[in-house]
Amino acid sequence: MAELGAVCVYCGSNKGRKPAYEAAARTLGRSLAAEGIGLVYGGGGIGLMGVVARSVLEAGGHVTGIIPGFLREREAKFDAVTDLHVVETMHERKQLMFDRADAFVVLPGGIGTLEETIEMLTWAQLQAHAKPILLLNVDGYWTPLVALLDHVVAEGFARPSVHDLWHVITHAEDVVPTLRRLCARPREPLAPAAGGPEVL
Repeated sequence: MAELGAVCVYCGSNKGRKPAYEAAARTLGRSLAAEGIGLVYGGGGIGLMGVVARSVLEAGGHVTGIIPGFLREREAKFDAVTDLHVVETMHERKQLMFDRADAFVVLPGGIGTLEETIEMLTWAQLQAHAKPILLLNVDGYWTPLVALLDHVVAEGFARPSVHDLWHVITHAEDVVPTLRRLCARPREPLAPAAGGPEVL
């Protein structure tokens, strides 16, 4: 049984076009704080990143922000977080976010959010970790990504068992109960593929 002490949230440095995205980020932040679960995120003060971080702090929770120095201006480094780490590279940022988190939640976001999510899925497929990965599919935002992942499997570039690497929910208030359930159950590793592991 894995402990759920901190959750890494991947999300956009913009708020997106739909108010539902910001509402989901705010609900998620409040629910993490209410359950005593820390937030680990990219350290910015703008977009959904800023919304979720402020929501956690306003509800009395703990926020760890991790941002590369060269993004301090572009992503408006959020100095009010509980614990701020300024690192040199994106690789350091992603590794530290991984190290500090017990699970991953993906809110709507752009190319960077996609890249972080796919990397965590790839690491899980290669059995580098067994931490839950949860797609918060607000207003169907991640439905095209799920369809693409299904297509990857259907075309023979990944085994059907990779479907166990991610979970999809639609309501932010269901995130914490879902993660607690996932952390509480033992996770069977993927069987090695003939000729070595595949990547997504």
